[in-house]
Amino acid sequence: MCSGKADECPRDARGPVPGPGVKDDGYTDFGFERVAERDKQRRVRAVFDSVAQRYDVMNDLMSFGLHRLWKRFAVLLSSVREGQDVLDLAGGTGDLARLLHAQVGDRGSVTLADINAAMLHTGRARLLDEGVLAGVRYAQANAEALPFADASFDCVTMGFGLRNVTRKERALGEMFRVLRPGGLALVLEFSHLRAPLMRPLYDLYSFRVLPWLGRHVARDPGSYRYLAESIRMHPDQAQLAQMMRDAGFEDCEWFNLALGVVALHRGRRL
Repeated sequence: MCSGKADECPRDARGPVPGPGVKDDGYTDFGFERVAERDKQRRVRAVFDSVAQRYDVMNDLMSFGLHRLWKRFAVLLSSVREGQDVLDLAGGTGDLARLLHAQVGDRGSVTLADINAAMLHTGRARLLDEGVLAGVRYAQANAEALPFADASFDCVTMGFGLRNVTRKERALGEMFRVLRPGGLALVLEFSHLRAPLMRPLYDLYSFRVLPWLGRHVARDPGSYRYLAESIRMHPDQAQLAQMMRDAGFEDCEWFNLALGVVALHRGRRL
């Protein structure tokens, strides 16, 4: 478990960037832009419609394959057991769902949920191709208003999706609502680098290399420029832990991965 003060957000060519959590009434962040809340969901959907087919390839390239280890770590800390019911929010192409399915076995269930139809279709096709058939359900669902009954799941996971949600506090509240007492919520997300001397190199990678990869691999540099910007606007480790407490979670903690480039947050519904 780690803690620390909030990092300062970097500046881009247009000047200072508002810090995470700074909001105007009715507006939110879309990368470094301020947009009406009603528009963010539409613009995020367009991003993932564009990148769905190359999403896995880009993840491997951007993280040098480390995202697979981070996801395995998340599943390890989920303490999911055979026969349990798990919800994987923003499940995308199914990485976490596949690992969770192996944990719950045939007597359990995994629900892969994503607001984006293209990502959900890609994830379903991938799992079917890998022979993952029984015990997996699919739901196109908004994390801010989940179509599931109270106390439906033993564990809820969300991998690299929370920063794209318009009202993060609502999504965390919904995660709490659908958990059974004693259940765990895990949020795996890009976070704030804890090594100040490496920030110039990290910024160079984020704002130069990622858009270059997006242009040449995914044919969409804009979506990966948004990725870099959305990471900088996401709450830092301590802020997100407090948001989880505000949503009702207890025993909130986080684990920094890759020097804080990624953090796994965990909270329990008592």
